[in-house]
Amino acid sequence: MVGKSDVRSKFISDTTALDADGISSAASLSGAGNLTIGGALADGGSVTLSSGRIVTILSAGDDSGITFTVTGTDVNGDAQTEVITGADTGTATGSSYFKTVTQIAASGAAAGNVSAGINNSAADVIFAGRIRLKGAYIVNDAAAGTVEFNDGSPTGTNLMKVGTVASATVTRDITVPDEGVLFPNGAYAKFEVGKMESLTSFIA
Repeated sequence: MVGKSDVRSKFISDTTALDADGISSAASLSGAGNLTIGGALADGGSVTLSSGRIVTILSAGDDSGITFTVTGTDVNGDAQTEVITGADTGTATGSSYFKTVTQIAASGAAAGNVSAGINNSAADVIFAGRIRLKGAYIVNDAAAGTVEFNDGSPTGTNLMKVGTVASATVTRDITVPDEGVLFPNGAYAKFEVGKMESLTSFIA
Protein backbone atom coordinates (compact mmCIF):
# COMPACT_ATOMS: atom_id res chain seq x y z
CA MET A 1 0.00 0.00 0.00
CA VAL A 2 1.39 3.35 -1.00
CA GLY A 3 1.47 5.88 1.83
CA LYS A 4 -0.10 9.29 1.45
CA SER A 5 1.53 12.54 2.52
CA ASP A 6 -0.33 15.59 3.82
CA VAL A 7 2.62 17.89 3.13
CA ARG A 8 1.73 21.01 1.13
CA SER A 9 3.78 23.91 -0.15
CA LYS A 10 3.36 27.68 -0.17
CA PHE A 11 5.40 29.94 -2.48
CA ILE A 12 6.14 33.54 -1.46
CA SER A 13 8.05 36.15 -3.47
CA ASP A 14 8.17 39.94 -3.53
CA THR A 15 10.75 41.91 -5.51
CA THR A 16 9.10 45.35 -5.40
CA ALA A 17 11.71 47.68 -3.91
CA LEU A 18 11.17 50.53 -1.46
CA ASP A 19 9.11 53.25 -3.15
CA ALA A 20 8.51 56.38 -1.07
CA ASP A 21 5.78 57.73 -3.36
CA GLY A 22 4.59 54.51 -4.96
CA ILE A 23 1.12 54.78 -3.38
CA SER A 24 0.58 58.54 -3.60
CA SER A 25 2.78 61.09 -5.36
CA ALA A 26 3.86 64.27 -3.55
CA ALA A 27 1.02 66.78 -3.30
CA SER A 28 -0.22 69.48 -0.95
CA LEU A 29 -3.23 69.13 1.37
CA SER A 30 -5.12 72.32 2.23
CA GLY A 31 -7.34 70.55 4.75
CA ALA A 32 -8.58 67.19 5.93
CA GLY A 33 -9.09 64.77 3.08
CA ASN A 34 -7.80 61.80 1.14
CA LEU A 35 -4.45 61.44 -0.56
CA THR A 36 -4.73 60.58 -4.24
CA ILE A 37 -3.91 56.91 -4.72
CA GLY A 38 -2.13 57.35 -8.02
CA GLY A 39 1.56 56.49 -7.57
CA ALA A 40 3.53 54.00 -9.63
CA LEU A 41 2.16 51.07 -7.59
CA ALA A 42 -1.47 52.13 -8.02
CA ASP A 43 -4.03 50.87 -10.50
CA GLY A 44 -7.53 52.27 -10.68
CA GLY A 45 -7.29 54.20 -7.44
CA SER A 46 -5.97 51.41 -5.23
CA VAL A 47 -2.77 49.44 -4.65
CA THR A 48 -2.43 45.65 -4.64
CA LEU A 49 0.93 44.27 -3.53
CA SER A 50 2.65 40.89 -3.93
CA SER A 51 2.93 40.52 -0.16
CA GLY A 52 2.05 42.57 2.91
CA ARG A 53 4.03 45.79 3.07
CA ILE A 54 4.60 48.60 5.60
CA VAL A 55 3.13 51.97 4.56
CA THR A 56 5.25 55.11 4.90
CA ILE A 57 4.17 58.78 4.85
CA LEU A 58 6.79 61.31 3.71
CA SER A 59 6.21 64.92 4.80
CA ALA A 60 8.06 67.95 3.43
CA GLY A 61 6.96 70.02 6.45
CA ASP A 62 5.97 69.53 10.08
CA ASP A 63 2.96 67.20 10.02
CA SER A 64 3.42 65.87 13.55
CA GLY A 65 0.08 67.40 14.52
CA ILE A 66 -2.02 65.40 12.07
CA THR A 67 -2.68 61.74 11.42
CA PHE A 68 -3.04 59.62 8.30
CA THR A 69 -5.52 56.72 8.41
CA VAL A 70 -4.59 53.91 6.02
CA THR A 71 -7.40 51.60 4.88
CA GLY A 72 -7.01 48.33 3.01
CA THR A 73 -6.60 44.62 3.68
CA ASP A 74 -4.04 42.53 5.54
CA VAL A 75 -2.14 39.43 4.37
CA ASN A 76 -5.19 37.25 5.15
CA GLY A 77 -7.45 39.41 2.99
CA ASP A 78 -9.27 40.86 6.02
CA ALA A 79 -10.15 44.55 6.30
CA GLN A 80 -7.48 46.58 8.09
CA THR A 81 -6.92 50.19 9.12
CA GLU A 82 -3.92 51.87 10.71
CA VAL A 83 -3.49 55.41 12.03
CA ILE A 84 -0.02 56.85 11.38
CA THR A 85 1.02 60.11 13.06
CA GLY A 86 2.74 62.45 10.61
CA ALA A 87 6.45 63.27 10.83
CA ASP A 88 8.24 66.59 11.21
CA THR A 89 9.98 66.95 7.84
CA GLY A 90 10.66 63.28 7.33
CA THR A 91 9.15 59.82 7.09
CA ALA A 92 6.49 58.37 9.36
CA THR A 93 6.44 54.57 9.25
CA GLY A 94 3.51 52.32 10.05
CA SER A 95 3.69 48.92 11.70
CA SER A 96 0.92 46.96 9.96
CA TYR A 97 1.42 44.89 6.82
CA PHE A 98 -0.99 45.85 4.02
CA LYS A 99 -1.67 43.61 1.01
CA THR A 100 -3.94 46.26 -0.49
CA VAL A 101 -4.36 50.00 0.14
CA THR A 102 -7.61 51.65 -0.89
CA GLN A 103 -7.52 54.95 1.03
CA ILE A 104 -5.24 57.21 3.04
CA ALA A 105 -7.11 59.98 4.87
CA ALA A 106 -5.37 62.98 6.45
CA SER A 107 -6.96 64.50 9.55
CA GLY A 108 -5.99 68.05 8.62
CA ALA A 109 -3.98 70.36 6.39
CA ALA A 110 -0.35 69.41 5.69
CA ALA A 111 2.52 71.84 6.19
CA GLY A 112 4.00 70.91 2.80
CA ASN A 113 3.82 68.24 0.16
CA VAL A 114 2.95 64.73 1.33
CA SER A 115 3.57 61.41 -0.40
CA ALA A 116 2.88 57.80 0.58
CA GLY A 117 4.71 54.60 -0.27
CA ILE A 118 6.22 51.41 1.10
CA ASN A 119 9.52 50.42 2.67
CA ASN A 120 11.45 47.17 2.18
CA SER A 121 9.82 45.23 5.03
CA ALA A 122 7.54 42.47 3.72
CA ALA A 123 5.44 39.65 5.15
CA ASP A 124 2.93 37.07 3.98
CA VAL A 125 0.78 34.25 5.28
CA ILE A 126 1.98 30.68 4.88
CA PHE A 127 -1.14 29.14 6.42
CA ALA A 128 -3.73 30.89 8.60
CA GLY A 129 -4.38 28.01 11.00
CA ARG A 130 -2.69 25.38 13.14
CA ILE A 131 0.16 23.96 11.07
CA ARG A 132 3.60 22.37 11.27
CA LEU A 133 6.50 23.78 9.27
CA LYS A 134 8.43 20.82 7.88
CA GLY A 135 10.97 22.59 5.69
CA ALA A 136 11.81 25.57 3.50
CA TYR A 137 13.55 26.28 0.21
CA ILE A 138 15.00 29.79 -0.08
CA VAL A 139 16.38 31.54 -3.13
CA ASN A 140 18.77 34.21 -1.85
CA ASP A 141 19.21 37.75 -3.19
CA ALA A 142 21.89 40.41 -3.53
CA ALA A 143 22.11 41.19 0.21
CA ALA A 144 22.17 38.99 3.30
CA GLY A 145 19.36 39.03 5.81
CA THR A 146 16.94 36.81 7.74
CA VAL A 147 13.56 35.20 7.25
CA GLU A 148 11.35 35.05 10.34
CA PHE A 149 8.62 32.45 10.74
CA ASN A 150 6.09 33.91 13.18
CA ASP A 151 3.03 32.53 14.92
CA GLY A 152 -0.43 34.07 14.51
CA SER A 153 0.48 37.15 12.46
CA PRO A 154 3.44 38.78 10.68
CA THR A 155 4.38 40.43 13.99
CA GLY A 156 3.53 37.45 16.22
CA THR A 157 5.84 35.30 18.29
CA ASN A 158 8.95 34.26 16.37
CA LEU A 159 9.28 30.46 16.40
CA MET A 160 11.98 30.02 13.76
CA LYS A 161 14.51 32.27 12.04
CA VAL A 162 16.92 31.45 9.21
CA GLY A 163 19.63 33.51 7.56
CA THR A 164 20.06 34.34 3.89
CA VAL A 165 23.35 35.03 2.11
CA ALA A 166 24.42 37.78 -0.25
CA SER A 167 24.24 35.87 -3.51
CA ALA A 168 21.34 35.72 -5.93
CA THR A 169 22.65 32.42 -7.32
CA VAL A 170 22.70 30.51 -4.00
CA THR A 171 19.79 28.57 -2.53
CA ARG A 172 19.09 27.10 0.92
CA ASP A 173 17.23 23.83 1.40
CA ILE A 174 16.14 23.49 5.03
CA THR A 175 14.66 20.35 6.57
CA VAL A 176 13.13 20.68 10.03
CA PRO A 177 13.76 17.55 12.14
CA ASP A 178 11.16 15.31 13.81
CA GLU A 179 7.59 16.55 13.32
CA GLY A 180 8.59 20.08 12.36
CA VAL A 181 7.87 23.38 14.15
CA LEU A 182 4.28 23.74 15.39
CA PHE A 183 2.53 27.04 14.70
CA PRO A 184 -0.69 26.77 16.74
CA ASN A 185 -2.18 30.04 15.45
CA GLY A 186 -0.96 30.07 11.85
CA ALA A 187 2.43 30.53 10.20
CA TYR A 188 3.62 33.83 8.70
CA ALA A 189 6.90 34.74 7.01
CA LYS A 190 8.57 38.13 7.45
CA PHE A 191 11.56 39.29 5.39
CA GLU A 192 13.17 42.26 3.64
CA VAL A 193 12.93 42.78 -0.11
CA GLY A 194 16.40 42.51 -1.63
CA LYS A 195 17.52 39.97 0.95
CA MET A 196 15.38 37.06 -0.24
CA GLU A 197 14.23 36.33 -3.78
CA SER A 198 11.65 33.68 -2.92
CA LEU A 199 10.54 31.24 -0.24
CA THR A 200 8.82 27.88 -0.62
CA SER A 201 7.54 26.55 2.70
CA PHE A 202 6.59 22.91 3.24
CA ILE A 203 3.79 22.48 5.76
CA ALA A 204 1.58 19.71 7.16
